[in-house]
Order: sequence, then C-alpha cells, then structure tokens
Amino acid sequence: VQLQASGGGLVRAGGSLRLSCAASGSTLSTYAMGWFRQVPGQEREFVSAIMRLTTSTYYADSVKGRFTISRDNAKNTVYLQMSSLKPEDTAVYYCAAGPLPGEYRYWGQGTLVTVSS
Repeated sequence: VQLQASGGGLVRAGGSLRLSCAASGSTLSTYAMGWFRQVPGQEREFVSAIMRLTTSTYYADSVKGRFTISRDNAKNTVYLQMSSLKPEDTAVYYCAAGPLPGEYRYWGQGTLVTVSS
C-alpha cells in the first residue's frame, strides 16, 4: 500500500484545514487508518483513527471536538478535517494504515501543518 498525504499548509489560529490521505496499491476500506503528528525533536503522537469495518472513530484528547476523521472508500481516501486550529497543532502530519489500530504497517510521507498565532 502506498499512502500519499496532502493538504497541509500555513493557517492562522482559529482556521481550518483538511488533510487527505490517498492510497494506491490496495483498498483502504480493508485497513484501520490513523493520523499521527510529529514536531521535530519530539515523539510522534497519535491524533485520530478510524476503524476498518465499523468506522468507529477515536481522537486524542488534545484534538477532540476540533478534528474529524472520515473515509471515502469510493475515492480510496481518508480525511482529517481540522478546525479551530491552535499554534500547538503545528507539526508534520502522517497517515498510516494497518489491519488493526496500533498495528500500522504503512505510512505516508507526511504533510506539514503550520498554525500561526
């Protein structure tokens, strides 16, 4: 599976962005999908996940109520809608796919989100 993350950019605090993760080589609907983020010099942290079959969603406490993960199986794409962005959301965002949450085997290349105050 090849994952291509896109949609990052520079936005002011309070603004919104939508990240996309497009897959090729396999059908995304067969995978649990996750979004993670990493600030240089810090550990990568979990942001959100959507399950393979039930489409249940999970969020880190830091983004709950502001971010929404979704998937469009017809487009083989997973999205992360980010609203009410804060400067502390600034990071490189990665998408990942795997058979189960926590067992991500495939990773996208990352897309940079910068939130200015």
